[in-house]
Amino acid sequence: MRRRHTLGSLLLAPLLTACFAAQGGGSTGDVSDGSRLRVALAFPPAENLSPYGADATLLSRLGVTEGLTALDANGAAAPALASSWRRENDRTWLFTLREATFQDGSAVTPAAVTAALTHAAEARPAPAALSGVTLTAEAAGDAVRITTSSPDSVLPLRLSSPSLAVFAPKAYSAGTVDPVGTASGPFELTKVTGSTSAGLDRFDDYWGGRAQASGIDARFIADGTARANAVRTGQADIAEAIPVAQAATLDKATLKETATTRTTSLHLNTAAGPFENPRLRAAVRAAVDNSAVVKGVFEGYADPGTGIYGPAVTWAEGKRVRPTGRANAAEPHGTSVTLATYDNRPELPEAAQVLQQQLQKAGFKVTLVVREYSRLETDVLAGKFDAFIGARNSLVDTGDPVGVLASDYTCDGGYNLSRLCDSKVDRTVAEADAVADTGERQDAAMRAEAAVLGTDAVIPLAHQEIVTGVATDVRGVLLDPYERTLVGLGTRR
Repeated sequence: MRRRHTLGSLLLAPLLTACFAAQGGGSTGDVSDGSRLRVALAFPPAENLSPYGADATLLSRLGVTEGLTALDANGAAAPALASSWRRENDRTWLFTLREATFQDGSAVTPAAVTAALTHAAEARPAPAALSGVTLTAEAAGDAVRITTSSPDSVLPLRLSSPSLAVFAPKAYSAGTVDPVGTASGPFELTKVTGSTSAGLDRFDDYWGGRAQASGIDARFIADGTARANAVRTGQADIAEAIPVAQAATLDKATLKETATTRTTSLHLNTAAGPFENPRLRAAVRAAVDNSAVVKGVFEGYADPGTGIYGPAVTWAEGKRVRPTGRANAAEPHGTSVTLATYDNRPELPEAAQVLQQQLQKAGFKVTLVVREYSRLETDVLAGKFDAFIGARNSLVDTGDPVGVLASDYTCDGGYNLSRLCDSKVDRTVAEADAVADTGERQDAAMRAEAAVLGTDAVIPLAHQEIVTGVATDVRGVLLDPYERTLVGLGTRR
């Protein structure tokens, strides 16, 4: 039976009054011109809406940005700013551009796309989609020729990443990217108010047609109960990441459940501190009971973690490889560790409490640190904690199963939360990345997954379903397992 937190929800109701006042310059409620949508997002910008990090999906979910390609419902590359493409040789691809306009009125030209991709390739840290990849772009008539330093059979998938979105030339200045009024999607970002809100207007010259909503008033609401309450009280049309404990407080008609490729995992800092010792990492693995996390925390909205890829990656289970060569567990003998997580997803602090109890029972001393994600990411990547619980969509960056392995678990990975640097892992990931055939690449990815899991640098806890709150008069919300989309051309009320 799912728990009800009705009292807490009612107490928060007054906080939401008028929180969705119109932010953009468009109509606030003219149905004939398409009403504005009120959207509650879980994660405030962590990097000033830079497209090269975690904020990239904020922009893609709001319909602001797009790249040369997109992912279709089957996870294959589909046309976006590129209408077609072909492989010229093992290292070179030619992408033919469609006629399109940036939101500042300038044309999407081969020169503009080339400059945008060059900026992304030179960004530091590198976007996760480019982990281990070096590319160069050049204009070629009405197309863009992209060359990689080594063969890259999944380049069209890679270019669908939100972190490789294309912006108008004026967006780029002194190593930064300003997405306000410079992208090419159906909605134009017009105003950003710190980490609290953003206003967007419909971009009427979008190549794909005119969006049905006249604009979006987005609020960044880290508190999950407040997001659920916003839907329940009619203050929001769409609210992402409804906490499972709050689902029972909402009308069932407003709940949309989506199986995702997101996995909640425990990452252990392998570069410094107690978990440099693989035997202590093995002790953590032995102590963790992920079924207790699924049952007690996710309340039926998740499956026990079995690997980096979960059930929504439908091919993975039949190809899974058992890890070998794991270290034997050592006795913790009161070893003190700091376990961090973030509260934008309310299940994570609950999961941290469950793991704290399990690890203490095994002989560790555990201190918890819980912050909002935007105030935590830098410290996690810098290795300031011994352990970290995070929720990661394994296919969000590239749609390619090898991509997340390269970015998250190799020596040069840009999102290496475990700070893992292991020669066997790097070798198996490189081997997988060299395979072009889809089925064989999947097999190789599973061998690489086994190599990662064999280090005990990461311990999968749960494969999640995402619950989205959607008002009953809203149509066309874009819910996908990769969590790249939310609002699009046909989203309306």
